[in-house]
Amino acid sequence: MSCTVFLELLAREAPPVEFEAPLVEARAAGAAPEILAELDRAKLAALRVRALLEHRARREAELSALFETAGDLAGLRDVGAVLEAIVRRARRLLHADISYMTLHDADRGDTYMRVTDGSVSAAFRALRLPMGAGLGGLVAQTGTPYASPDYFADERFRHRTHIDVAVKEEALVAILGVPMRLGAQIIGVLFAANRSARPFAQEEVALLASLAAHAAVALDNARLLEETRTALGELSAANQLIQARSAAVERAAQAHDRMTSLVVRGGGVEDVAAVVTDILGGALMVLDADGRRLAAVGSVGDLDEAEVAGAAAASSGLGRTVQRGDLWVASVASGAENLGTLVLRTPDEVSGTDQRILERAALVTALLLLFRRTAAAAEGRVRGELLDDLLTGRDVHSDAMYGRARLLGVDLDAPHILVVARHPAGDPGPRQRTAFWASSDAASRHGLVAARGEETILLLPGVHPGAAAQRVAKELGGSLGTPVTAGAAGPVQGPAAVADAYREARRCAEAMLALGRAGEGASCDELGFVGLLIGQDRDVAGFMESALGPVLAYDRRRGTALVQTLDTYFGVGSSLSRTAERLHIHVNTVTQRLDRVGRLLGDGWQAPERALEIQLALRLNRLGPLPRRPGRSGE
Repeated sequence: MSCTVFLELLAREAPPVEFEAPLVEARAAGAAPEILAELDRAKLAALRVRALLEHRARREAELSALFETAGDLAGLRDVGAVLEAIVRRARRLLHADISYMTLHDADRGDTYMRVTDGSVSAAFRALRLPMGAGLGGLVAQTGTPYASPDYFADERFRHRTHIDVAVKEEALVAILGVPMRLGAQIIGVLFAANRSARPFAQEEVALLASLAAHAAVALDNARLLEETRTALGELSAANQLIQARSAAVERAAQAHDRMTSLVVRGGGVEDVAAVVTDILGGALMVLDADGRRLAAVGSVGDLDEAEVAGAAAASSGLGRTVQRGDLWVASVASGAENLGTLVLRTPDEVSGTDQRILERAALVTALLLLFRRTAAAAEGRVRGELLDDLLTGRDVHSDAMYGRARLLGVDLDAPHILVVARHPAGDPGPRQRTAFWASSDAASRHGLVAARGEETILLLPGVHPGAAAQRVAKELGGSLGTPVTAGAAGPVQGPAAVADAYREARRCAEAMLALGRAGEGASCDELGFVGLLIGQDRDVAGFMESALGPVLAYDRRRGTALVQTLDTYFGVGSSLSRTAERLHIHVNTVTQRLDRVGRLLGDGWQAPERALEIQLALRLNRLGPLPRRPGRSGE
């Protein structure tokens, strides 16, 4: 028999037992001893070759597994899947019943089960190993591989009951554990175990250590990838924040430019409100120092005055915007002086940068209000000086007077109405609002304005004095928040007629107050018979003297109440009893007083025509002292 038979066995990868068959057959055939010896040497050589080929095949499989693991690491997407593949390959290459991986928990100071392959026990998969306890704890603590052919008989490590119970439930006997290192740090342990006793060869320990190294790299790569993703996320968030802030800064710069342009162009608070709502959205209302509306863009809706006032005070004290629900309130102030409030209503959140825009709008609004007040005051002084000269009759026919009027846009030869507005002279705030309103109104209508105590005097182009008085009473009263009574006269033409018109308008305003018509506006023509009497060129004082003079003089000398008794007598329809009842005196006293009136006024004072004149005089007497007609001597 030839030795080539062993080559054939090697070629078909026959099991070791078949290598004995050629030698047995040769002995049975009676082969010579030297042939048997040669066949035996060939058999041993073939078995050595077979073992070498088997070792190389196993090594090739190990290297292939490591190569596949490296490929998994290169394409790392899911660290869990990579770790599962490593544990699965460890079990396959070491022909183990189970393989598993534990990782270090820095927060709890122990290790926990991360991945298992081949496990059948839930308790084992949930196991946690304290540092130094059990075989895995010893490996994690020392950083050295440990192999135990019989776990329960091994005394090299500390046994813990809960660990041994879980190992027994999994029916493990032989266990190999190798550390997973990242530099000098142990991050976990990779295990291979069998459910029967068996030793682990050095090649197996080395293979498992290689897989553990790959697992450590996978975990580190996953950590780096997560850190990179986190950093990218933070960078993206930071970039978005920078972009948002850049947009906010750009928006703020745009708002600043637009509002600054408004100041330069002479815009008003309405324009500021429009800019704010265009940039921030929502609706905006501008209030004056007393909470009255100056301008609005959009519908702010009903406002709680107390809430807005409190928010405005808080904004003024803090120097920044104050939120009240969906309202954002910014105080408009100049130093310690409150000029007004901006109230923005929007359902959206207003960022810090946008709040600065609202505060900048409040500053620009304050600037515009101060500009308007200063300009109105300056122009008001000029217009007031001219009107004062017209009222006093100084140089009314001079060219200088006409020249001053032309510079102010006033045509003195055109028809004008003279309006006298009576209002309480109060605090500086109302006085300033009165001056501002009157100056603005006069300037817009090419008229003149002057202030004298509780009077505001306006000379306005027009031909309807009653309508002008009504408008002034309504608008000025609305600005002040208090009733304003306005009397008007005219129309008049030329500077010389202004003084007389002023006196008539003033008497008209005083008459309205005496008649109980405070808060209204009218001309003399609208006051009935009183207007006829107090109108221009009417000698009211002379009429009263002729109709009622003796009675008035008697009351002044004696301190009696004849005028009051007479007024009441006519007021109750000439009834003696009702007069007595109204004055709380006896009827005889009334009779005596009326007898005295009769002696003073003469017979016939109760005749219809004479009685009417006396009643008119009594009505005029209620108005207080009225001037005589100019030009009467001795008066």
